[in-house]
Amino acid sequence: MHVIGTAGHVDHGKSTLVKALTGIDPDRLPEEQRREMTIDLGFAWMTLPNGEEISIIDVPGHERFVNNMLAGVGGIDMALLVVAADESVMPQTTEHVAILDLLQVSRCLVAITKADLVDADWLGLVKADAGKALAGTTLAGSPMVAVSAMTGQGLSELVSAIETMLAQTPTKRDLGRPRLPVDRSFTVAGFGTVVTGTLIDGRLKLGQEVELVPSQKTARVRGLQTNKSKLQEAAPGRRVAVNLSGVGHEEVRRGEVLTTPGWLRPTTAMDVRLRATAGLPRPIRHNMAVTVHTGSSEVIAHLRLLDTDAVEPGGSAWAQLKLDAPLAVVKGDYFVVRSGGETLGGGNVVDVHAKRHRRMHTPSIERLAVMERGSDRELLLKSIEAAEPAEFAALVRRANLSPEAARAELSAMATEGAVVAVGQNGTGPGELLYTAAGWDALCGKARQVLGAYHQQFPLRKGAPKEELRSRLGMASQVFASILPMLQAKGVVAEEGATVRLPEHRPQLSNEQERRASEFMRILETHPYAPPTDSAPDEEVLALLAERGDVVRVGDAVVFSAKAYQEMVDKIRQCIAERGQITVADVRDMFDTSRKYALSLMEHLDQQKVTRRVGDARVLR
Repeated sequence: MHVIGTAGHVDHGKSTLVKALTGIDPDRLPEEQRREMTIDLGFAWMTLPNGEEISIIDVPGHERFVNNMLAGVGGIDMALLVVAADESVMPQTTEHVAILDLLQVSRCLVAITKADLVDADWLGLVKADAGKALAGTTLAGSPMVAVSAMTGQGLSELVSAIETMLAQTPTKRDLGRPRLPVDRSFTVAGFGTVVTGTLIDGRLKLGQEVELVPSQKTARVRGLQTNKSKLQEAAPGRRVAVNLSGVGHEEVRRGEVLTTPGWLRPTTAMDVRLRATAGLPRPIRHNMAVTVHTGSSEVIAHLRLLDTDAVEPGGSAWAQLKLDAPLAVVKGDYFVVRSGGETLGGGNVVDVHAKRHRRMHTPSIERLAVMERGSDRELLLKSIEAAEPAEFAALVRRANLSPEAARAELSAMATEGAVVAVGQNGTGPGELLYTAAGWDALCGKARQVLGAYHQQFPLRKGAPKEELRSRLGMASQVFASILPMLQAKGVVAEEGATVRLPEHRPQLSNEQERRASEFMRILETHPYAPPTDSAPDEEVLALLAERGDVVRVGDAVVFSAKAYQEMVDKIRQCIAERGQITVADVRDMFDTSRKYALSLMEHLDQQKVTRRVGDARVLR
């Protein structure tokens, strides 16, 4: 199934032609019928001679309703440009052609309506005017058919031309991620909320859980229809009416995108390739306020030009759109920008979740060029670079590739060493991906951080893991995934709560070694009551503790490891024989002072060797 969208100036007979072709009046609003002018989108359908059923979106032609026109033409396969023979090309003809060109609509038929009102010579002039209007656009060279909705002239030829063109039109691709930009939301008695739109990029199924983006409301598909025919499943490219349960129709506005939950993340900043329409009276300038139209959405934005200060009519530039409200788009989507009732230009989305760039920054411009036109491999590399470490699902969204294609390409890239997978292959839940250069940079930074730490604290076994995580600027979950791989690759060595460079070994200087030996001699001379004013500096003492030479039981109380073990063994034995022990017992047992006995017992409480019961201790 394919979708056709009309285009053309007001009063050129678009709705009348649609009714003549389909028997359906697309002007559904009472005001439209009273004024005989299309205001909002209208919908009709017909079956071609070859049996294909097609949908037709009829758009308003008045300049005041271009916004409504834009909401309907985003997902069409072919345009039906209507030019009245008695008026020829008019301002909205030109603007609609410019919009279709910006949206890269390449299949078009030109219907010269009201052909019964003019002679052959005049008809030839109108066709020539229409040809000039299409020249230099994606619609150049489009076939033209003269028709009259009143007499039926040319209608069969027009239907035949539609059939021929659509037979050569590919169906929309299916990446398994359905998107239905909502262009209408209403309620049907006995059924509830119904939304309509053109389904792109995926399938919808009866009973499926769905999400509306950017509002992130969830619902379930209660019913599916195309052209009033019920469906179990809707394929890409169809006009679809979706009956939803779990959401009220007043909660769904035009511009929402109906999709499956969890994958489509709205954005407020996107990088784009911008083209200015050729007929602009003035250039597009940096930091202009514009209205962005894409799909059925309409959002105010500020336009930041990245490689120039102004885009001349017909020119192009790299730009970033900073949006005033979240927008649900994917890479490759087309858009139009307008301001003051005038179509300024448009183009395609290159990077959906864009960071702020420095203007005139060559590396940023080069990356965007690859993101726009590069191969799948180049696209994946640049997408990983932009978000290292990249998570697979986010990477697929950013590159707008199918998961299967991305997984196959990444597997080959990993084998060749172009990417580094953190995990089994980088594509599973919680697994991450780096470019080879990004991984080397990470390893270099980890070594630099630890090297600086070792230089500052040469006698410490290693840096706390949290210190390394913080200096690398990583989230805890990401760091937990990456640390084992850094260790497996020999970049770091992990020891308990610390991490160090593999080659790092704490080493005392000769003077520090002398002072440490003197301290140990003092401890051995007074094993149970060592002086508290003879300890070496804090770093040396910490190293002696790490080596197992001493045990700190308090801020100022340090025992030799030998004396400490003797004391613990005797205390255990005493409690085993007597059931308990007091601080006074410990003082008398080792002929020491209460200060040492109390520090030792509080330490054993902390180590869960003993437990205090009143004034005594028992074994845990």
